[in-house]
Amino acid sequence: MENVNVLISGASVGGPALAYFLNRYGFNVTVVERAPHLRPGGQAIDVRAAALDVVEQMGVLDEMRRLRTDIRGMSIVDASGKELYRTTEHTFTGGVIANSDVEILRDDLCSLIYEAGGDGIEYLFDDSITSITQDEHTTRVTFENRAPRDFDIVVGADGLHSNVRRLVFGPESQFIHHLGGSYMGVFTAPNFLDLDHWQVYHQNEGAGGIIMSVRDDTELRVYAGFFAEEPLDYDYRDLAAQKRIIADRLANAGWEFPNALKYMWDAPDFHFDSASQIRMDSWSRGSVVLLGDAGYCGSPLSGQGTSMALIGAYVLAGELKAAGGDHVAAFAAYEKELRGFIERNQDIALANVEERSARAEALADRSEAEIAQEMGEQGDHERFRDVVTSYSLKSY
Repeated sequence: MENVNVLISGASVGGPALAYFLNRYGFNVTVVERAPHLRPGGQAIDVRAAALDVVEQMGVLDEMRRLRTDIRGMSIVDASGKELYRTTEHTFTGGVIANSDVEILRDDLCSLIYEAGGDGIEYLFDDSITSITQDEHTTRVTFENRAPRDFDIVVGADGLHSNVRRLVFGPESQFIHHLGGSYMGVFTAPNFLDLDHWQVYHQNEGAGGIIMSVRDDTELRVYAGFFAEEPLDYDYRDLAAQKRIIADRLANAGWEFPNALKYMWDAPDFHFDSASQIRMDSWSRGSVVLLGDAGYCGSPLSGQGTSMALIGAYVLAGELKAAGGDHVAAFAAYEKELRGFIERNQDIALANVEERSARAEALADRSEAEIAQEMGEQGDHERFRDVVTSYSLKSY
């Protein structure tokens, strides 16, 4: 497939994973990324079941396990810091601790996949696609900072707010579905709480979140979230405005959030977004195809975004290999193989939203301690288990 040129937009998880496999299969691969380098920060993410097989085939499973967050448990506290609930059996971010899943920081996983790709993959950092024009034989792509180029296949692996999806399929509003009014900002802070492989949850009147220690307790990742009755109108590229939204919404959150937010203003890795899904009737149009969150974001409420991206990358690369680079046949096979699995994963998030709403109504008149106990014991720790383990990778 040395004459098949593939452009991938996005250098988070799915894009570099797809680049890895396509490069091994003999495709000429270029990855374009708007950021000047791999983006730092992000949530602690989970790699589960068949996705573990994907990273094992990439040769990074052992290193990924070495870099896992290794959280020992979690607490729920009130506004004064009094502990209301404690467990060493599960966490809010990773679910049940005693299983084969790997919880790792998003940027650590991205670095592993990028480095595994090697020198055979061309990366164009600090650039973005401005137009995509398809004809019978080639796809012409123009860039913000580089000369136009022709490709045989273009892949949008550029996230919830995909630029490729917008250019080829239409406005984001056609495909995005907001779930339960949840918004969250994530950033790094020093471990001013002296947490020891631990995470703490606090919420007050719909605002709060999780603070957890990472990287052998040298840092904290702060999850600062809130609920909004109506979708917010904000510029997803205006980080300063997003930080102001978090500061305003969490002004009365209590516990240590006022101190944590002091580190938000200068955090180089701040990320903010809604809990939303992308649902589409088709993931491809002509020679353009979508991967991961760009085509089928499950939202953080599914707990499966990273695993879906990794599995999607493996399957898309495998079907392109099996079809000898014929994108029409490959895209059809990719969708046939994955759509049922993706929809079941997305349904996990919908069920979680319904359960959380019902739980909030049931707990309306309970004490803070009773609410904490119920939240801790009835978390969504295993809802995804049957869906995740039901899928096995094809061999290509």
